[in-house]
Amino acid sequence: MSTASGTLVSSMLREYGDATRALLFQYLPDVEPRRYLYDLAGDYPRRGGRSFRPSLCIATARAFGTPMEMALRTAVSIEMIHNAMLIHDDVEDESEQRRGKPAMHVAEGVPIAINVGDLLSLLSMRPLLDNRRFLGPELSLRLLEETERMARESAEGQAYELGWRRDNVSDVCEADYLLMVLKKTCWLATIHPSRVGTLIGARGGIDPDRCIRFGFFLGAAFQIQDDLLNLEGDADSYGKELGGDIREGKRTLMLIHLMERASPSERERLCSILGTPRELRTDDDVRWVLARMRAHDSFDYARQVAHGLAGAAQYEFDQLYGHLPDSRDKQFLGSLPVWVIERN
Repeated sequence: MSTASGTLVSSMLREYGDATRALLFQYLPDVEPRRYLYDLAGDYPRRGGRSFRPSLCIATARAFGTPMEMALRTAVSIEMIHNAMLIHDDVEDESEQRRGKPAMHVAEGVPIAINVGDLLSLLSMRPLLDNRRFLGPELSLRLLEETERMARESAEGQAYELGWRRDNVSDVCEADYLLMVLKKTCWLATIHPSRVGTLIGARGGIDPDRCIRFGFFLGAAFQIQDDLLNLEGDADSYGKELGGDIREGKRTLMLIHLMERASPSERERLCSILGTPRELRTDDDVRWVLARMRAHDSFDYARQVAHGLAGAAQYEFDQLYGHLPDSRDKQFLGSLPVWVIERN
């Protein structure tokens, strides 16, 4: 990615992220109980994050010439749902950190964290209901329907991942992984923001189903890069515990590749490690898995797949949005396929 494109993406993520968070905090009631609920509802958003999802929604709508105000409430809803899912994911994954600080369930306890996540999920409906004043009842209802579908797809994807880990499934293949990623990652991170942004911007002029291919390729490349960063990224910039995916037993593309390439003895040890409770997996276990991934070129393979997906996303972007007039927002969208695999 050129320096100019990288600067544009960073600048717009910051600009649209700031606008989204400013309105998001207005949707958090200033009432009791603050200590155990409402102050905590703003905890993860205050920690920062890239604001990739709401920015994609806003930029898509603006690329069609729609003012930011028309997409901002939908972007707030996306950001609320994303943070609610992060809180719940951290509990389900037994993650220790989030955005460089202790995960909420570590700091506040599991029951309070679950309740805060539930609250954020429910509060995310309010900005969508408020859309009626800006977008009219018909489009506002459509956006609610889109949100319901995204939530269902995301839950199905999470179910695959949690089930594979619980049952220590050892025959997950690449196609299984990509289906899980389509549902768990892509629907919230890229497909849904693209679909609702297009609905708001094009006002029915483009079938939102056309966004699925772009969103899948972009989101899958995003997820593989995220998995790579978890295992070989920089601890200061990543914001979560490095190697956490191995400790959690996640079936990442690198782990699947290793399982397929491993010798019988390596496969036996790998299955044994994955079948061990998380709290009993040692640093030596993590180091051994990482060493075998390097020996079998699993990282290089994952990077090749991510680059191929990013290239496909670039093609789909041209098909979907290439006809739009040149603008800062269109340039932002067109820069994302490279950005998702070069970010750190």
